[in-house]
Amino acid sequence: RAEQWGLKKFREAGIDNARLESFTVPNLWLGESAEATITSPASFAVRLAAAPFTSSTKGVLEAAVVDAGDGSPEAFAKLGATARGAILLIHSKEMRTFDDLFAEYMRNNDVIEGVRKTGAAAVLLQSTRPRGLLYRHPLTGNGFIAPFPAAIVAREQAERIGRLAANGPVRMRLRLTNRIGGAYQANNVVADIRGTEKPEEIVLFGAHLDSWDLGTGSEDNGANCAMLIDVARGFRELNVKPRRTIRFVLFTGEEQGMWGSAGYVSKHRSELNNHVAVTIFDTGTGKTTGFYLNGRDDLKRAIDEAMKAAGADATNHSEEALDGTDNFDFMLSGVPNLVGIQDPGPYLPDYHAETDTPEHSNMDEERKTAAIASALALKLADMPGRPPRQTREQVEELLIRTKLDEQMKGFGQWEDWKARRRGMH
Repeated sequence: RAEQWGLKKFREAGIDNARLESFTVPNLWLGESAEATITSPASFAVRLAAAPFTSSTKGVLEAAVVDAGDGSPEAFAKLGATARGAILLIHSKEMRTFDDLFAEYMRNNDVIEGVRKTGAAAVLLQSTRPRGLLYRHPLTGNGFIAPFPAAIVAREQAERIGRLAANGPVRMRLRLTNRIGGAYQANNVVADIRGTEKPEEIVLFGAHLDSWDLGTGSEDNGANCAMLIDVARGFRELNVKPRRTIRFVLFTGEEQGMWGSAGYVSKHRSELNNHVAVTIFDTGTGKTTGFYLNGRDDLKRAIDEAMKAAGADATNHSEEALDGTDNFDFMLSGVPNLVGIQDPGPYLPDYHAETDTPEHSNMDEERKTAAIASALALKLADMPGRPPRQTREQVEELLIRTKLDEQMKGFGQWEDWKARRRGMH
């Protein structure tokens, strides 16, 4: 329904060539139900949600709950034989910054390896959000299904369980039912405003249409999809005729491992030399203050000129290179790429959470982002020259220089890059 919605909206905006382009997602995962009860030394229901890409319990699992600290290798090493067959409770600090968010993801490999070594039966991850808020935290970064059940537990209840475990044995009844399957087909929504002088050259603007299911995905990332549709509508209403083609893409499969953008790169591989630049918006409706340059500081001047023309102050750029959104496979393929820097303050509390609903989105600020995106799209489409595509050697140097290789290893992506299964061939 979301794909058809995006297609319909582009066509209503006057983009007659709007279309769906299919790709393959390698693994299906859907959380269906999650129930848990502490049975001793007290009795109370536990509020929790299954962690994506983890297994079901295959019925009811009844076992001891063992406190595994912060889930580090050192914490796992202290557990000894108590962890075998147990449900492990892993504590988390409250998330306040993007550094906290990525630290949560970078811990995944330690948790998976720790469960493998200790023979634990399941994992409870303390929610990083206060006041009982639940969210989806994928436990793998590439769609691989972890071979054990795991769930996010309400923060305050995790603290209570930890206190009980510090004073004696704790037992839990846990039932997680997930729908797990093989590969399936999904679609990106693609729409072009054709260039007048260099129609074969493409300036791509993207956002991702899929979201996790506890909320409705307004901040992550429906609002930015709506914003790009509004940019396309404005261009049509003003009869804008760019020199290069401006392509709008609503990717899906982003939350499963960025498979929509990877599928686009694979489908359009022979055309990537004609992709002048790719710009992604994926962090909600906070104020846009600049762009992640992803190692492409040769785009900085064009951005700043566009912001000056638009009267916008979005010039506080970062040299940082990003993993985790739809610029990633374009970067691995050497295509110049940018990601909007949007204030994380309004975004992080609702990221992947039950509260990711339109009531928590700042659409007045998002209209300003639409103006910024419009100005940048026209600048990139009309500028006389264009930045070069990087070679594989240049991309690898960028990954190592920005320490993105360490993040890719944490997400299980580095071997795919080295084996040339992902990125430039």
